[in-house]
Amino acid sequence: MDTQQPISYWVKLVDRIIDDLFATTLEEHGITRRQWQLLTVLSKGSAGVELLDIEIAPFLDRATSAVPPTVGLHTTSLESLTELVESDWLTTDGALYELTERGRTVVDRLTSVINDERAKATVGVTDEQYATTLTVLETMARNLSARRE
Repeated sequence: MDTQQPISYWVKLVDRIIDDLFATTLEEHGITRRQWQLLTVLSKGSAGVELLDIEIAPFLDRATSAVPPTVGLHTTSLESLTELVESDWLTTDGALYELTERGRTVVDRLTSVINDERAKATVGVTDEQYATTLTVLETMARNLSARRE
């Protein structure tokens, strides 16, 4: 009898564990996952709502969201952006959002914490194994996406 689990089992399990770990880590630092995603995008430069929407779309949980995929950030993350502005982590001119110096400090500090957590996930995995895993998952995603079109 074959007791090996299918790839979907492992992908979902790892995804769930990563989500829980990141949520807990970020919560300990007073930030939500959505806010972290927004800050990460803005660490590359100022952006408007449309670009932020595109950049964080892959991270939105469409299965549990009542918001249609095309609505995205416009209705679901404006509150997160407002909180970040009120915390003096972001500034806005009404069209573009940008990290403040305080926001950059937070991103730098949390990036270090997140990198440490990511490193724990790959203990015992060689660089070659990690690269192969990414390549295989990317190939599978492309194959499955092509079938949906």
